[in-house]
Amino acid sequence: MVNQLNSSGMIKAKIIGTGSFLPERVLSNQDLEKMVETSDEWIVTRTGIKERRLALPEEYTSHMGANAARKAIESAGILVDQIDFIIVATITPDFVFPSTACLIQKQIGARFVPSMDIQAACTGFLYAISIAKSFVESGTYKNILVIASEKLSSITNYEDRSTCVLFGDGAGACVVSGTGKGLLIEHVTLGSDGEQAELLMMPAGGSRRPASIETVSQKEHYIKMAGNEVFKHAVRRMESACKECIEAAGSSEDQITYLIPHQANLRIIDAIAKRFEHLPSDRIFKTVHKYGNTSASSIGIALDELYRTYIVQPSDQILLTAFGGGLTWGAALLKGTI
Repeated sequence: MVNQLNSSGMIKAKIIGTGSFLPERVLSNQDLEKMVETSDEWIVTRTGIKERRLALPEEYTSHMGANAARKAIESAGILVDQIDFIIVATITPDFVFPSTACLIQKQIGARFVPSMDIQAACTGFLYAISIAKSFVESGTYKNILVIASEKLSSITNYEDRSTCVLFGDGAGACVVSGTGKGLLIEHVTLGSDGEQAELLMMPAGGSRRPASIETVSQKEHYIKMAGNEVFKHAVRRMESACKECIEAAGSSEDQITYLIPHQANLRIIDAIAKRFEHLPSDRIFKTVHKYGNTSASSIGIALDELYRTYIVQPSDQILLTAFGGGLTWGAALLKGTI
């Protein structure tokens, strides 16, 4: 199949297939009541989360990512040997090295295909899509497998009620290509602010603070978050990214069919939704109540659910937005194609 071109003769990158994977094990709010001082009412009121999925000890980030990848490839209607690049976004890799992308490459049988990990925390899926879009539209690669997979349970402190109620495990994936039908990646807007890095981080485990008896005893290998400050930045940055992305794509807010925000917290999602006066509440796609915050994979999982339950029309415009540690943020506008 020949690459499809836009009016200027350039290749147009599209998402032609999606996939996701969620572990079967459910951690409910009632379960958390037995683990930490909290209650179902407290959690729902502050986060909107009712349950989340947790991977089993033998379910690794690479395994979840490989399962989501297989579904995305099947959805795209292509074969594994037609994939020519793999990008994995994660903050919970199986190992520091080798990359989780290389492990997934082996598991799905995409032998010798170039593979790499990227890390942009919860915005990782959007960063990966942006890279894939550039590779496809430059003609460097034809079919790129984008995966976001997270095993956040491995870095969550289940004695800290301010964070343990939020996070879950899962993986989302898509195939970005210049051929076939799908969602045109019209524009991607990205940003970051390293000045605010300490607001959301895992203090130890890197070269600055390698693992030691001290770092383990002080629980520095778990997520640390200044919740109130993160909330303020998240709402402001995602709103500005969305508006910048819409304007750069030559679109307008009243043309948006669905908004898929990062599924961090229902309060954040609702705050973002209020910025879109023309978008009905049922067009704000939400999965946070049943999966919690799955970091980079949250948008990929939500996009897959929408893609499999809603028939995308040529006039549809789907806006994705995310915010995460770094700080990082971004937005992407997808358009239905004929």
